[in-house]
Amino acid sequence: MSRKTLWLVLLLLVVQAGLHAAEAEQLYYAIRSKVLSVKDYTADVKIKVDVAYMKVPLLKGILYFKAPDKMRLERDGGVSILPKKNVNLTLSNLIPTGNVTVIDAGTATEKGKTYRILKVIPEDDQNNIVLTKMWVDEANLLVMRTETTTHNDGTIVMTLEYAAYSKYALPDKVVIHMDLKDYKLPKGMTMDYEDSGKPEATEKMKGPQKGTIEIRYLNYTVNSGLSDAVFQKGN
Repeated sequence: MSRKTLWLVLLLLVVQAGLHAAEAEQLYYAIRSKVLSVKDYTADVKIKVDVAYMKVPLLKGILYFKAPDKMRLERDGGVSILPKKNVNLTLSNLIPTGNVTVIDAGTATEKGKTYRILKVIPEDDQNNIVLTKMWVDEANLLVMRTETTTHNDGTIVMTLEYAAYSKYALPDKVVIHMDLKDYKLPKGMTMDYEDSGKPEATEKMKGPQKGTIEIRYLNYTVNSGLSDAVFQKGN
């Protein structure tokens, strides 16, 4: 291969890489715009918490969300929970805002479907998110899986399933996988576990422990203009 041909090949590779990067960035911003178009929602939810050495009953209630990060879970029976920011029950909290660097990481095929993989790095040093890796259904602009590495909460893995509310990028089912060492569940989610399990849990949970939260969303009401008063303590 002549030197001229080599330079042409290298130039084509650089141009191709630039085009892929531009396409990946365009795809990411289109997804982010779709996710962030939801300003608020209310949904009936069923939440299953699977944590080692802790028996937590199935939780039922109403989840209220208002962008960017207000959330309230009102359990059946009148108990309300205001989850901390590190309890990410919504996809929008795991998608970096502001300026980002988007890397095209190729594709992956799972269960016969091919997804585009994007790696997203926030440019804001104050952002709790270090890196978000997402598996994207390009045709429908839906995020099917995320792996988000954070400064404060370890790595959070989320898988999502969509049906009736896919046009809002709102899932019908989410499974969150977390490291219990880094990820804190609000007391209201675990207050009903059996007292007899407390001593055993204290001894055995000293090492690394994994857990999952499975959330099923029902009967969404989207962009109804929720008042901030909904998220105030005592309501």
